[in-house]
Amino acid sequence: MRVPLSWLREYVDVPAGTTPEDVLAALVRVGFEEEDVHRFELQGPIVVGEVLDFVEEPQSNGKTIRWCQVRVAPEGETAADGGDAVHGIVCGARNFFAGDKVVVTLPGAVLPGPFPIAARKTYGHVSDGMIASARELGLGEEHSGILRLIELGLDAPVGTDAIELLGLDDVAVEINVTPDRGYALSIRGVAREYSHSTGAPFRDPADRPWEEIAPGSGFPVSAGDLEPIRGRAGVTEFVARVVRDVDPTKPTPAWMIARLALAGIRSLGILIDVTNYVMLELGQPIHGYDLDRLQGGITVRRATPGEKLQTLDGKVRTLDPEDLLITDESGPIGLAGVMGGGTTEMSDTTRNVLIEAAIFDTVSIARTARRHKLPSEASRRFERGVDPLIPFVAARRVADLMVEYAGGTSDDEYGAALFAEVDIPGIELPPTFVQHLIGVDYTPGQIEAALRLIGCEVVEAEDDAAGWQVIPPSWRPDLTDKWTLAEEVARIEGYDRIPSVLPLPPSGRGLTAAQQGRRRVANALAAAGYVETPSFGFTTEEQNDLHGSPSGEHLPSVKLANPLDGQSPFLRRSLVPGLLQVAHRNVARGLTDLSLFEVGVVFLPKPGVRYGTSFVPPLAVRPDAATLAELNESIPPQHRYVAILLTGSIVAKQPGVAPVTADVADALDAIRTIAAAAGVSIDVTQGERAALHPGRTGVLAVGGTEVGYVGELLPAVAEASDLPGHVIVAELDLDLTLSLAGEKVVAASLSGFPAATQDVSLVLAADVPAAEVRAALVEGSGELLESLRLVDDYRGPGVPEGRKSLTFALRFRAPDRTLTAAEATEAKLAGVTVAAERFGAILRE
Repeated sequence: MRVPLSWLREYVDVPAGTTPEDVLAALVRVGFEEEDVHRFELQGPIVVGEVLDFVEEPQSNGKTIRWCQVRVAPEGETAADGGDAVHGIVCGARNFFAGDKVVVTLPGAVLPGPFPIAARKTYGHVSDGMIASARELGLGEEHSGILRLIELGLDAPVGTDAIELLGLDDVAVEINVTPDRGYALSIRGVAREYSHSTGAPFRDPADRPWEEIAPGSGFPVSAGDLEPIRGRAGVTEFVARVVRDVDPTKPTPAWMIARLALAGIRSLGILIDVTNYVMLELGQPIHGYDLDRLQGGITVRRATPGEKLQTLDGKVRTLDPEDLLITDESGPIGLAGVMGGGTTEMSDTTRNVLIEAAIFDTVSIARTARRHKLPSEASRRFERGVDPLIPFVAARRVADLMVEYAGGTSDDEYGAALFAEVDIPGIELPPTFVQHLIGVDYTPGQIEAALRLIGCEVVEAEDDAAGWQVIPPSWRPDLTDKWTLAEEVARIEGYDRIPSVLPLPPSGRGLTAAQQGRRRVANALAAAGYVETPSFGFTTEEQNDLHGSPSGEHLPSVKLANPLDGQSPFLRRSLVPGLLQVAHRNVARGLTDLSLFEVGVVFLPKPGVRYGTSFVPPLAVRPDAATLAELNESIPPQHRYVAILLTGSIVAKQPGVAPVTADVADALDAIRTIAAAAGVSIDVTQGERAALHPGRTGVLAVGGTEVGYVGELLPAVAEASDLPGHVIVAELDLDLTLSLAGEKVVAASLSGFPAATQDVSLVLAADVPAAEVRAALVEGSGELLESLRLVDDYRGPGVPEGRKSLTFALRFRAPDRTLTAAEATEAKLAGVTVAAERFGAILRE
């Protein structure tokens, strides 16, 4: 809502010198959000000038210009720009005459754009300024000719400041109005709120005696809502007044045009301008009809199937039976509360006007505006709720302005009023409810004063312990219960009084062990340089079969009945398809070196089980144990997995350093990072999976329990995802891995004694997995072995065909003494003995 300050001052005392920022600050204190400040982007000197004479000069381009002599200062005085009182100005418009008063922008002025004005040579003359049009001044879209002051009913002395004369020195503040505070979509509402914030006296423009605002009778109006929405009548009030013998060609006053422009509404002629002006002033949408084009009386009813209406925007609309219509004997003439029809609109030939001010059902108007994609200033107000006591005032205000500025005569004896009694139920407010809800010790006097300030009637209950009976004002339909009343007290008394206190968590709560473990794993991967990339849990059945099963066989997947994407209607069994999509998107944008991970849920339905339910428990009722069990059974098992993806270079090319391409060894480093964070030891053995390269695939296990896999994607699978080069992936069942870690992770104690290192090279069959050999060495070496690491896998000269040499680095340490070389050698040879028994391994010479 844009609020011109000159308009605001009419209904509330805004102190002289108050800036727009001060006004915004005051409105923010009572709960509004500031948006912007709007001004006419003008800079003087801009003055009233008089056209003394002009000479029309045809040009070679076919255009005729006028070389004008314009008086811009009284005779004998210096002009505002410091020049002579008469300026020579070139003008292309031809809608003015000698003796006309016009608006002259002198050299040094700046028009909206910004468009600076300077003396310049054009068409063989030095044009010392410019004669402005309404559009150039920001007063509207009219650009067919220059602005003649006589058309605005103005006759100011030459040299008068035109900015002040036309109201172009005004400024508007813009605030955001939430849907529950529709009363603030008016100058009346904002002025009241400014008064609440500052204590400045407020003058209600709706405060008029009934005898002034009561319409006459004789114009037939009826309501025939046979299909009310939610049992609520489409129209509850309809006030009509008639103004006769108007002159629609009369000019809209400059101050009204300026205020409308600042409020974001362009001038469309005096009759329409008046209806828009009153709508902004009082918050009551107004519609004017050309009375002579109406056929009979007005009936408010619902549309019939297939009925059509041409609205003011020129479009023919097919109506819905829910649409509320304004009709006469000819049929529909308007979409109630949204937009009028073209057959009865006011125009330059209108002489008699029927003014409509009504109250329409909020839901009905909102549905119609959205159904026809036709939001309007009227629908914006109706769907938020309009004061049911304001239509009579608004209709009379429009009639008064039309009489004053369009030269009409108000026919107070001819009109109509269709309305129902306004019954606002009272709300019981307990005496300590506000204090307990807001957390501030308001006194009873402060609560009563705040509620009366916003317009409520407050009556103390006979029993002091019962509190108050509160009747909200008619313009506040959002005040419906004691909670909304408490919010109003907090708003008026000031949100700054509410203490900022962080709630204390109850003892014994916090993250579960599983939650802590998942966070440790995610943080460890992020610290290791991986980027977390959450993705949607939807994929195809083919991707589930390829990545969700070891051998690529078909496994059951959950298909959604209403998927977001029809091409991916299945819930994922693996995180890898999502990582492949993320990698493809990054590679397509030139990011080729990727280290990605995701921690997320996969869905593993059991074969032969149909998941889902059509049963929805009722709202506001806690389901019993049987219902919860049934709902849980309708959901497939969900496991939380962690997956990584590597592609491109793990070390980028740089001076003196060659690029290092990511391979399975780098993924194994990530597996070790996950294992350390989870508190487990993960073993890797050679394996196979349908989507991974044979010989470059590993099975991950914790204590003999398989928890995941690691390996390089098959080239065909990587190519299908448009990923060049090697793509390494790994995936673990994180929930299972954490469960195998036990409840506590105990840090190993550090020995103060030195370590003894030994190397061993074993020759054995080439098909024996290195992991099994490592396990045999660990088992045989005993408790003194601190760590064992494979450092070389050699196959070549010196090693028989079909065999390989595996070299391991062993480190021994005793907790209570320094080991001798003999003790370390003995432990190593014990491990070699076990490897020899199991695999026929021999020491390499």
